[in-house]
Amino acid sequence: MHGVRKWQSELSHEILAAIIDSAPTANVMVDGEGRIVLANAEAERMFRYPREEMMGLGIEQLVPERFRDLHRIHRTGYLVQPLARGMGQGRDLYGLRRDGSEFPIEIGLNPVETQEGPFVLSAIVDITERKEIENRFRLAVEAAPVAILMVDAAGRIALANPESARLFGFSVSELIGQPLDMLVPDAQRGQHPALRQGFIANPASRRMGGGRVLHALRKDNSEVPVAIGLAPLNTPEGQLVLSVIVDISERVAAEEKQRALNEELERRVGERTAELAQAIEALTESNVELQQFAYVASHDLQTPLRGIAGCAQILESQYSDAVDEAGRDIIRRMVQSTVHLQALIRDLLAYSRIENRERPFMPVDLNAVLTESLALLDASIIESHATVTHDPLPTVIGDRTQLVQLFSNVIGNAVKYHGDALPVVHVWATPEEADTWRISIRDNGIGIAAEHLERVFEVFTRLHSHKAYPGTGIGLAVCRRVVGRHNGRIWVDSVPGEGSTFHFTLGVPASTPAQPESEKST
Repeated sequence: MHGVRKWQSELSHEILAAIIDSAPTANVMVDGEGRIVLANAEAERMFRYPREEMMGLGIEQLVPERFRDLHRIHRTGYLVQPLARGMGQGRDLYGLRRDGSEFPIEIGLNPVETQEGPFVLSAIVDITERKEIENRFRLAVEAAPVAILMVDAAGRIALANPESARLFGFSVSELIGQPLDMLVPDAQRGQHPALRQGFIANPASRRMGGGRVLHALRKDNSEVPVAIGLAPLNTPEGQLVLSVIVDISERVAAEEKQRALNEELERRVGERTAELAQAIEALTESNVELQQFAYVASHDLQTPLRGIAGCAQILESQYSDAVDEAGRDIIRRMVQSTVHLQALIRDLLAYSRIENRERPFMPVDLNAVLTESLALLDASIIESHATVTHDPLPTVIGDRTQLVQLFSNVIGNAVKYHGDALPVVHVWATPEEADTWRISIRDNGIGIAAEHLERVFEVFTRLHSHKAYPGTGIGLAVCRRVVGRHNGRIWVDSVPGEGSTFHFTLGVPASTPAQPESEKST
């Protein structure tokens, strides 16, 4: 029976030794003198000693030299009051390898009472990787461009990075251990503890303030607008709260500036709207006055003017021989003036009637419009020996009468303002976006200087004397009003001495009738 117990005892020791040897942590047992009496395979690997060399080695040989004296004191004290616990709590511990290199460790101590006396079993963990991760985290926190605070469950600051010190005007050491409430403005400080406890009771990563602009208190008692993000952290020391704090002073200032700009813009828009309303009112009054003038011109002025013109023509035809050359010149001037005045009134009437919207817009074939315009200009074309050609033209939506007037004025100018060469005019159309056509009319006339390209569309603008080129200076102004009524625009390209090309845009219907022959000459 004694042999059986001995065999069982030896077997249990073998099993225990195998379990310790296969443990994933380093296990080292020392006696009361601090000599190693047991070391497993992981201890061999960790400290890089052969097991036979570790046996009997003083445990201080595995401790860096600068810690050895303190270690002996702690070891002796532990044997006086042996309890299972972690070693060096709150301190960084390091192990020393056989090659002299150091590495960070955690140690758990367990007392073992035997017949041979007290022993201490140490479970040792290499925490190099964890320390590297912690160091990376520390470096990231210290280098972060935003303030980072870590607060414990009691509301005290456990970690602060340099940016938080800069933001709040404290040093890092002044922040550590202080209540977080010291950074909360007086007006909100009373509410903050309840809010903090509410977050701890229901922890979840979120933005603090629910979209409101929050303020933090600096050391100098000034306040700074901030945005705060919260994240809970569960650690062996308990729950912590990580706060990321961003200074949004520039954003708030920009938003305030934008708000002021918006208010200023609204004020200016209001002023401009009022001015526009006044301008529209004035324009309406002006249009009414223009319509009244048109009525007076057509009824009250035309009749006496025709009488004056008739008398002047009678004087010229029947009584020119009764006066000398000076008298005949006066009669000729009188006839020319009445003719010019009649043309001026006629053109002003045409200008004033352009905005008349009684005639609805409808599809208009521009080929037919061009034919009608050329018929009206037939005498001028024959007299100047002009040639007018055109490519196929589209159908547009518009006022046929006004479009005839538009073509007549532009082509009439092209025929009138020619140089030494016989007038040559060509008309074509180019499709543009949104069902719009650009109509172009090119001539080989005297051209227009660059500084006058805009002025030619103003009322009463004349670039030449009446003697050189008769006219009232209203024709192109009429053209601009006609194009404007058709929601288009008109402009001119010109080279003095080489000719001009007038362009204007007009809308078209959904479908365009078939085009006539490719070109027409007159």
